[in-house]
Amino acid sequence: MSTLTIEGWCKGNGEQKSTPIEDIHFDIEGAVHTRLEEAEKRLQQSQEKEAYLDVDMASLNLKLPEGYGPLSDCQLRVYLHEDRGQFHLVGHQASDGSLIYSNAVLIAQLS
Repeated sequence: MSTLTIEGWCKGNGEQKSTPIEDIHFDIEGAVHTRLEEAEKRLQQSQEKEAYLDVDMASLNLKLPEGYGPLSDCQLRVYLHEDRGQFHLVGHQASDGSLIYSNAVLIAQLS
């Protein structure tokens, strides 16, 4: 399992720019890590630009900065940058639908 602490962002409905929201903490367990690697391979072999993986928020042990959350949904967005798989957490605040997301992480960096 990998425990990640990554800078987070919030983009409110109708806003043009995202605002930094401090760190988002979450865990990536073995099964999710495997799914990330499979998505990376699929993207490398296809013309798809990105893939979204549904995740169980309880297994993520997700901790958002104070004043943000809970999320109404949560996914991991996988995409390629220079043919290397990266992912970031994306979701929407239940209270107002604002987009909450993290900076990207290389899939290869997960242990």
